[in-house]
Amino acid sequence: MDAASDTAETLTLDIDGWEGPLDVLLALARTQKVDLKAISILELVEQYLAFVEQARSLKLELAADYLVMAAWLAYLKSALLLPRDPEETPSPEELALRLQLRLERLNAMREAGARLMARDRMNRDVFPRGAPEGLRTVRQARWEAEIYDLIAAYGRVSARTRPVMHVVATRPVMTLEVAIERVGRLIGTRLDWSTIESFLPGDAVGGYRKSALASSFVAALELARQGRLEMRQKSPFAPLYLRGTA
Repeated sequence: MDAASDTAETLTLDIDGWEGPLDVLLALARTQKVDLKAISILELVEQYLAFVEQARSLKLELAADYLVMAAWLAYLKSALLLPRDPEETPSPEELALRLQLRLERLNAMREAGARLMARDRMNRDVFPRGAPEGLRTVRQARWEAEIYDLIAAYGRVSARTRPVMHVVATRPVMTLEVAIERVGRLIGTRLDWSTIESFLPGDAVGGYRKSALASSFVAALELARQGRLEMRQKSPFAPLYLRGTA
């Protein structure tokens, strides 16, 4: 056989990264412009068989795996079209589902590879810093303290964490209820103006006297609001006089 015939019989395929019949199937499935989960297996088989037939008509020698895939797809197509044999396992529908899952897995791997290749590459898209980083300075504090400083710090920490108990000392007071009852009872026995101090208990001294005076004043305001007594004061800070109403 001469050189011319050898050149004519040479097989040259430019398949743009295809690695086998599954890549051809994936490319044909994408031409259906639907989700891989909803592709038509029969239409995909017909497209692949047409692709193989077209390649053979151009007198191109196909690899064995392409022909094996074509034979298997032809068998799958006939199994899907013909009545199903109940004893045949796996079923044609299961075989078609397996093919669909393999195409989805191949598509996911191709997309993941494309995303990886699209990332920035060192010394092509990104470059390391050329200037030297230099030496890093690490500063550590050196503390100096005497025994007094340690004791004072311990005292502050202990004071913050020590539980504190507040004790409210009991002291004699006159409640407002008692003052209203006392002033209301005594106001009925007074016919003329009387100072508010005259309504205090005779034994009220010290803190109890201050409490009784304050409570009696609030009691007088409440009784005046009720209309049971009258109040009079000539000037600021002058003695306060009370008188019962007729």
